[in-house]
This record gives sequence, structure tokens and C-alpha cells, in this order.
Amino acid sequence: MLTVLFLGDIVGEPGRTAVINRLPELKEKHALDFIIVNGENAAGGRGITGKITIDLLRAGVSVVTTGDHIWDQKDILKFLDLEPRLLRPLNYPDGAPGSGSIVLETAKGKIGVVNVQARTFMQPILENPFRAAEAAVTKMRKETTNIVVDAHGETTSEKIALGRFLDGRVSAVIGTHTHVQTADEQIFPGGTAFMCDAGMCGPVNSILGRAIEPIMNRFISNLPASFPVASGEVRLRGALIEIDETTGCALRITRIDEPGPGRSASQEPEPKIDIEQTPSPEQT
Repeated sequence: MLTVLFLGDIVGEPGRTAVINRLPELKEKHALDFIIVNGENAAGGRGITGKITIDLLRAGVSVVTTGDHIWDQKDILKFLDLEPRLLRPLNYPDGAPGSGSIVLETAKGKIGVVNVQARTFMQPILENPFRAAEAAVTKMRKETTNIVVDAHGETTSEKIALGRFLDGRVSAVIGTHTHVQTADEQIFPGGTAFMCDAGMCGPVNSILGRAIEPIMNRFISNLPASFPVASGEVRLRGALIEIDETTGCALRITRIDEPGPGRSASQEPEPKIDIEQTPSPEQT
């Protein structure tokens, strides 16, 4: 069994510090084989830098995915071509720096990661994520059937549609971008685990990881304002996916909601109900 931890959008210094500090414990607790995090808000809430990427990888992250904020930090253009474990959305036009997919070795075999950006209510509007993902997955399956897709998008409908479209061809489709964790974790009939949004790794006393007052005032006044990253209690949210590495089918998906550093075990929430499936025939 291949155990994968997928963590939602890291928001600023509070989020990335919590992830880096908690990863060793989480790796041991869940016997993790592979760790994916979405880092597109890791640098002050907008984008990611090369240094932050390196810090996350050194902490034990296997692959860092991103989304529409990938270009917000100026050093990232060159860094993307230097570090293949940092992905940008696959469906950017040909010639964009970096890559939107990768296959890596683990102790239990190869695993692939694909990063696509949805189009509904998203900017910029990129090439068709369904066709881009399909082409990448078809090629990737020649190397491995263990494939996880980060579907970075605004609407639940588009992310569900992408999950259904890829059912039976990938191990999991996990949504990112909204910073709000959804409770729809499930395994589709073809053996693909799905969750509309992993949520975020960031301050919970906030509005999507940002300080509350400036955002409320913006809605009330319509005046421009800056939105600093909030402080205080941090939660790490995402999904734990268990995969039959011989078929690529998901066996179980469990919602993850972990405290940041400094909280006692007695303060942790009750365990989440997980979704389990009897191993199905090899995906076609």
C-alpha cells in the first residue's frame, strides 16, 4: 500500500512554518510514503519563492504544486526550470517555464503527480484542463498507474467533472484553491479517490488565511486595500490517500485536519470518518 499525504494551499509564513514543523511527526504517525503540498500562497500569501520551495523539500515534501499565483514572485521564472519537483499548472501554453507533471520513485514504486488549473471564474483562462490532463495521464500511465492530480480551481462542478472524467485512470483527484476544506471525500466507481477541496494550511481565525478586518472593510466600502496574512492558531488540512500500488486504485481517502505546532493532543478534533473501498480490478 502506498500512503500519500496531500495538503491544501499553504498560506504565508504561519502556514509554511506549521507544515515544516509538523511534517516529521505526521510522516511517522501515518507511515507516509509521499507528500504533496500546494504552495502557491506560501510567500506572504501570494506565490512561492525558490527558497521556500527548497525549505519545504528539505522538510520532507515530495512535490510542491501551485496554481494561478505561480508567477507572483519574480525569482520563480528561472527557478521552475531548475527544480522539477515544483510544478506549475500543466495547461499553460507550450514554452512556459517549468513543468506541470512529474514521475518520482518511492520505496514502493513510481508515483506521478499532475497539476492542472481549471477555467471557470479563473484568471488567466488556460488551455482545456480536461484534454491537458488526459494527455499527461495517458503518457504517464506507461510508467506508473499511481497518479495524483491537483485540480486547482474555483468551482466544485468543474472539479467534480474532472474527477469523473479521470475516474479509473488516476489514483486521486484532489481540488485546491478555495482554501475551504470540503466534506465530500469519496472513491469513484473506477477506483479514483476524490475531494473537491483540500482546504488550506494557515490561520483559522481569518478569511481564507487573511486578516479579517481589511477584507470585511473591502466588501463594505469597495475601496482598495491590502490583505495581510492573519496570525494565530493554524490548522493543516488536506487528505490522506491509501493506494494499491499494484493497480493504482485508491483503497481509502481520509480528511485531514491537524493542529499546527504548540497544541496538545487533547485539543485535536475527533478523527474524521474515512472512505474505504474494496480493491477493484486494475484500472483501464
